Amino acid sequence: MPDPIETPIADAILDATGLNCPEPVMMLHQKVRDLAAGGLLKVIATDPSTRRDIPKFCVFLGHELVDQQVEGTTFLYWIRKKAD
Repeated sequence: MPDPIETPIADAILDATGLNCPEPVMMLHQKVRDLAAGGLLKVIATDPSTRRDIPKFCVFLGHELVDQQVEGTTFLYWIRKKAD
């Protein structure tokens, strides 16, 4: 039996549950600013547009999208802030 996938441990959490575009990404932008370089942020969202917007946000600003998961109608993202 394969080992269970380990969920990354976050330094901070952003709960954007119930918010719609563009609010989750706007909140994400501010939360990442407050995070130390190399820090890991977990984002919890329910807006399906985050499946498109958050990966693009990471590419555009140079952050690493470490993992993303879907649990029912909830979307989970782990983002590592780029080094300064």
